[in-house]
Amino acid sequence: MTEIRIGKEGRAGRITLDRPKALNALTYGMCLEIDAALKAWAGDPDVALVLIDAEGERAFCAGGDIAEMYATGTRGDWSYGRKFWSDEYRMNARIDAFAKPVVSFLQGFTMGGGVGVGCHGSHRIVGETSQIAMPECGIGLVPDVGGSYLLAQAPGRLGEYLGTTGARMGPADAILAGFADRFVPEADWPALKAELIESGAAGRIDARTSTPPAGRFAALQAEIDALFAGETAGDIARALKAAEGEVATEARKAFSRAAPLSVACTVEILHRLRAAPSMRAALELEYRFTYRSMEHADFLEGIRAAIIDKDRNPRWRHESTEAVPPSEVAKMLMPLGDDALTFEEERT
Repeated sequence: MTEIRIGKEGRAGRITLDRPKALNALTYGMCLEIDAALKAWAGDPDVALVLIDAEGERAFCAGGDIAEMYATGTRGDWSYGRKFWSDEYRMNARIDAFAKPVVSFLQGFTMGGGVGVGCHGSHRIVGETSQIAMPECGIGLVPDVGGSYLLAQAPGRLGEYLGTTGARMGPADAILAGFADRFVPEADWPALKAELIESGAAGRIDARTSTPPAGRFAALQAEIDALFAGETAGDIARALKAAEGEVATEARKAFSRAAPLSVACTVEILHRLRAAPSMRAALELEYRFTYRSMEHADFLEGIRAAIIDKDRNPRWRHESTEAVPPSEVAKMLMPLGDDALTFEEERT
């Protein structure tokens, strides 16, 4: 049974994720197939644009398929996960740098690995059901697949808020935060896809773009900026404890569930990237963390609690965000030397 459908239709190269029962969770094989298609289409004169969509109403892609990572990691084999992440990140970088329009249709849940496929193209379309999030801190990772690059460029301190709490963005919030570009009512999607395939002209999207339903975060921006202005995650946690209101209450709950080391490293990554935002720099920083995440962080425990045993009671390495020593953040984000993520095949 196919996991993904890839082929040329009209003037478009089309990629359709096809695991609706699994919320189109991204497997390693799917990553490799997407990357191979992009390589083939980059110089193909018959392909004017790339269209990425997914089967089913519930999700574009709710994340990565991490069962094999857990199985290999618990045996002390870190190599499979590291290979998955490195190849996935190179595919994310290829989408971001692709010279032709890349149009994605993001219905339902778009989370984690789904953000890496759907939120780096040139035309990212959301509809009424769209719910986009980066919930990695809840499973002992950091926002990756280039998500940190988007978060670092979000207005004010919205990136710190979204990245550490995993809060979901509806269509207007996703556009505000820079994870999407256009709102098109989902009833219009089939006709728009047909137009794009026939014409190869991304400009056809303009006529079908409309105003999304009101979001949450624009009205909360000032409160978010004040609460998440700290230099470290510990500073933010202390500010949240001393504050009242909707944002502080929700964020405190999220911090209590998330892996403290992941929260601390997420804040550090975003602060570094904000000074010099770059997709490749973001992926390289993310890879420093994910490379070490099974052995030195909370990833395996996070997956055990959320996916394997489903007891929702992870035993994190640190009791709280404030308890994470700066030295451990520094160690997780140290350069990897010869093991660093590279993009050689991207260079000419």
